[in-house]
Amino acid sequence: MTRPQHARIDIAPTDALVDVPREITLRGFNSGERVTLTATLHHPDGSQWESHAVLTADADGTVPVGATAPASGDWIVADATAPVWAMRRLRTPTRPTWSDGIAPLDIALTATGQCGAQARAQYTLRFLAPGVTHRPVRESGLSGTLYTPAGAGPHPAVLVLAGSGGGMHEQRAALYAAHGYSALALGYFKAPGRPNHINDTPLEYFETALRWMHDRLAPQHGFVAASGVSRGGELVLLLASRFPALVSAVVAYVPSSVVHGTLRAGHPEKPRDATAWTWRGEPLPNVWRDNLDADWHAFDHPPGAGQPVRQAAAFHTPLRNAQAVARARIPVESIEGPLLLISGTDDGFWPSTLYSDQMADVLRRRKNGAPVEHLRGEGAGHAIGLPQLPATLIAKPHPVAGLLLDGGGTAQANARASAASWARVVDFLADAVQRSASRHDAGATAS
Repeated sequence: MTRPQHARIDIAPTDALVDVPREITLRGFNSGERVTLTATLHHPDGSQWESHAVLTADADGTVPVGATAPASGDWIVADATAPVWAMRRLRTPTRPTWSDGIAPLDIALTATGQCGAQARAQYTLRFLAPGVTHRPVRESGLSGTLYTPAGAGPHPAVLVLAGSGGGMHEQRAALYAAHGYSALALGYFKAPGRPNHINDTPLEYFETALRWMHDRLAPQHGFVAASGVSRGGELVLLLASRFPALVSAVVAYVPSSVVHGTLRAGHPEKPRDATAWTWRGEPLPNVWRDNLDADWHAFDHPPGAGQPVRQAAAFHTPLRNAQAVARARIPVESIEGPLLLISGTDDGFWPSTLYSDQMADVLRRRKNGAPVEHLRGEGAGHAIGLPQLPATLIAKPHPVAGLLLDGGGTAQANARASAASWARVVDFLADAVQRSASRHDAGATAS
C-alpha cells in the first residue's frame, strides 16, 4: 500500500445540539487499509477524555463510521456517536462544578492510516440552541434557572428536577428549551438558598414552583409537564399525583413507585430512613421506616474488597412488607396527564424497571387511568441521560455521600438507552402538548 496524499474527515453537521446525530466519514485512504480513529474531549470542567478504534476502509478507501463496526477498540459497533460515548476519562475534573454545565463540548478527531496518512477534524456539541435565553429565578422562595426558547411565546413549559445528587439539571432544561419549552431547572437541595441535604423537603415548595410557572409563564394551553431523574423521578410522580391539575404530563427517568427515606442524600448525622418529603408539616411515610423486612446489607457492602457498591438488591427487601408498601406507595392512579416511564433493566442503584412495571400495571388496570408508556432500556443501568455524551463512568462516587456506587449497565447499553429515551421524550411531549391543545380548544368551543 502507498501512503495516501488526500486523507480527510468529513463531519455533518459540525456544530449542532448534542441530540443531533452526526455523520462522520473518513476518506482518502487505501482500499482495505486499517485506520485508527481517535476522539478527544478537553472538557470545560478540566477533565480529559479519549477513545480509540481501528476501522477498515472499504473498496473506495472510505470509512463511514456510522456503518462500520471496528475491528477492535473502545467500541465495536457501527455507530457514529460511539467515539464520544465510548470515551474514557484520562484526567479528573479540576473544576467539577462545570461538569454538568451548558458550555459547548468540542470533539477533536484524528484518523491515522496504517500507511501513515493522517487527517484531523473537529465538531461541537451544544446544549444551548441559538436564541435560547436563561436567567436565574430567585423569587417566591424558589431557586432555579429558567430557560426560554427563541421566538414569541407563549410556550409550553417543563419543570426539570434533579435526583439525589441535588443541584439543577441545566443541560436538560436547555435542551427542552431548544425544543420549544420554557424549562425551569429547579433546585431543591444543594442549590443557592436551599439546604445541603434532602431531609424534610416540603412538597409545598414544588407546588409553589408549579403555580409560579402557570401564573408567571402563562404557558401555551396551560401545559406544564414535570420531568425528573431518579429521586427526581420519584418526586415528579408524587407531584403529579398530589397536584394533578397543575401537571399536564410526566417524564420519569429511572423512578420509584414508592416513597423512600433520605438514603444517601440525607444529613450524615441522621438515619438513612429519615424523612425526605413532607406535606403540611407532616412526613410522608417511606417504605424503609418501621419495616422489619428491610435489609440494608447490599446498601452498605460492596460485592468484594475495593469494588463499588451495587445497592439495588437492598431495595427489593422492603417490598416484601405489604403494609409498608401500602403506606409508601405513590398513588399514580390520581395522575391525570400522560406518563412516560424510563427504566434500565440492569439498574444498579434501585430496581427502576420493577418500579415502572408496577406503576404501569396500576394505570393499565384502571378503566379511565392516565395513558402510560414504559420505555425499558435493555441492559442499561441507572445512568440514562442525554445522548452523545461519555457513558463509561459506570461506577461513580455519590455526589452527597461520596461512596463509590455501581450504577449498572454498560457504556453501550446506557448510551443506546439515553439516545432512544431522549428521542421518545421529545415526541411524547409534543404529543402531550397536542392533546392539551385539543382539550383546550374543545373547552373553548363548549363555553
